[in-house]
Formats: sequence, structure tokens, C-alpha cells
Amino acid sequence: MRKILVLMMMFTAFISCKDDQKKDTDVTSEEKAVVAEEGKTLKQSDGLIAIQGNFIYSKKDNAAVLQTATKIYGLVIDEKLQELNTLAKPYKQEDTDMVPVTIRGRMFKKDPETEGWEDRIEIKEILKVTAPDLNENEVIKVGSK
Repeated sequence: MRKILVLMMMFTAFISCKDDQKKDTDVTSEEKAVVAEEGKTLKQSDGLIAIQGNFIYSKKDNAAVLQTATKIYGLVIDEKLQELNTLAKPYKQEDTDMVPVTIRGRMFKKDPETEGWEDRIEIKEILKVTAPDLNENEVIKVGSK
């Protein structure tokens, strides 16, 4: 009886210590996320931030901003900004309309010798562009009918 009990305990210990590894073909890309530092993925550790706000670009003034609930950021005018503007155009009725966007980018302070917003963002990735809420009309127009 004692031998059977010892064998059962050894069998249980052997089964509980077995490595359950999946085949590489069964693992999805989300499960393959490489951990870079203290539980963060490489995408979270690359120094870029994800930010959501209202985007507006004025080609004639050569200025672009992203307005969040608490702050306004100047955007670096480059190819990614032009791509964002192209994606936002279908949602604009006028050039002064703001379009809700979500982007990832590098945030930095502007050079003190240049004009513009103190906090700047260089767009690295465009995550989402959505239609503005038509009920949220904060534009005041002056003129006669």
C-alpha cells in the first residue's frame, strides 16, 4: 500500500512539473509581444506617446495643432502630418473644422528661438481618424444672412 502511495505522489509531482509549451504556429502575434522593461512591450517602451485630440492644419499659415482636453500641442509639419491631413479632409466641411484623431508620436519642447506652441509633437504613427460630432458645434460665425 505504501509503495502505491509513493508511486502516486511521484506521478503527480512529475505531471505537475511538466512544461506546457505551445508550438510557434499556435502562438498569435499578441502573445509574442517581447517584454522590453518591467512588463512593458517594445511598443510601450519606444519613447512615443499615444495622444487623442482635435486636429487642425492651416496650409496658408503653415501651422498645425492638436487640441486635447487640457492642452494644445504644435505639430511638426512633415510627411506624416500631410498624410494625417489627407485622412482628415473627408471629415471637414470647411478648412477651419477640427477632426478628432488618435496618433502616436515623439513629444518635445520647441526651440526657444522659433515661434509656435511650446510643446510640440512629431507624428510617427496615425492610429485613428474619426468624424467630428455634429452636435458639438463651438464655432461662432459673424456675418449677415
